[in-house]
Amino acid sequence: MNYDVKDLNLADEGKRKAEWAAKEMPVLGEIKKRFEKEKPLQGSKISGCLHVTSETANLALTLKAGGADFSLCASNPLSTQDDIAAYLVSAGIPVYAINGEDNETYYKHINSVVENKPNITIDDGADLVAYLHQDKPELMSEIIGGMEETTTGVIRLKALANEKKLKYPIIAANDSQTKHMFDNRYGTGQSTLDGIIRATNILLSGKTFVIIGYGWCGRGLASRAKGMGARTIVCEIDPVKALEAVMDGHQVMKMDEAVKEGDFFVTLTGGLHAIGKSHLENMKDGAIVANSGHFNVEIDLESLEEMSETKSRVRPFVEEYVLENGKKICVLGEGRLINLAAAEGHPPSVMDMSFANQALGCEFLKKNSLEIGVHVLAEDIDKEIAALKLKAMQMNFDKLTPAQEKYFNSWDIGT
Repeated sequence: MNYDVKDLNLADEGKRKAEWAAKEMPVLGEIKKRFEKEKPLQGSKISGCLHVTSETANLALTLKAGGADFSLCASNPLSTQDDIAAYLVSAGIPVYAINGEDNETYYKHINSVVENKPNITIDDGADLVAYLHQDKPELMSEIIGGMEETTTGVIRLKALANEKKLKYPIIAANDSQTKHMFDNRYGTGQSTLDGIIRATNILLSGKTFVIIGYGWCGRGLASRAKGMGARTIVCEIDPVKALEAVMDGHQVMKMDEAVKEGDFFVTLTGGLHAIGKSHLENMKDGAIVANSGHFNVEIDLESLEEMSETKSRVRPFVEEYVLENGKKICVLGEGRLINLAAAEGHPPSVMDMSFANQALGCEFLKKNSLEIGVHVLAEDIDKEIAALKLKAMQMNFDKLTPAQEKYFNSWDIGT
């Protein structure tokens, strides 16, 4: 078996971490038990480009239990947990991921999972799909479909589909309600603050915290920052989302105004240069900048480099740029996903539902044919995951009586 990880001697530590996470992932655990009996993925080759974390380890083991030949590479150079990578190799899963790998190694690792000639792809950010389309189109003939985990990846894949260049169907796991309403909001909200606090050890209470983007991730972060005592400012391009932020108790203003007031700035847009050169020029001395979107392009790091006289690492995950005018700006985690660069990513209890979507999505692709395009997983699967989660939490929910169901499906019962 081929693989490329930092140190196989870390496997025991990785095993303990994965087993600890599994305790908080009961839905995926139930799916794994069924997969072990039914083997719904028997004969499938699945290639994954995901954050190599303890939660991902449990997805990998679930897919393997279902009969899949699964191989894995990292979807971010800084998100790999080397002990988890080692553990998965020891469990018989080819992994190509090393924390801190350079760009050349990153794409070499993507190529390694592509060379396995997958039938199904699982992506977090769409780098694997993009690589197949741009560099290995000859290997796509056997692919029946793919899964995409994150908002940024869905945006890229919809753009590919709109250009009529997408070559196989994709299920946007991110768009399932049991993913974005929980993983993005509660997972990102907590884990982003976790990464920022670990990196800086600065008290948030009393600070001005600027959230750029008020999608599900931005909502979660703004709520948590406000709960920690910060003054929260939201910057948005969508007037409806901006209005929602106001109603949720946050200040809303343009970035040009917010940069003069913020102590912390966090991007969560999925777009390019949400923090641009002019924003960096007008920030206060000592401003702290981080990103919790998928790619580091949300911050114009090239312009910051050009504007700076010096750059130095003042703490792990904190680089201090000294501008020509003497002002200092600190960038966390090299502008990459701060919740994975400086912390451990989302808590396993929310990844439980996200990865349940991935596992059941792979099973759906194995059993069903989809037209080329970007799809949402069937609603009944979404509800099955929610029901399993409630059961695991020892909670329950009501069902309609026959009379209530008839009422909802009729038009002639009035006042």
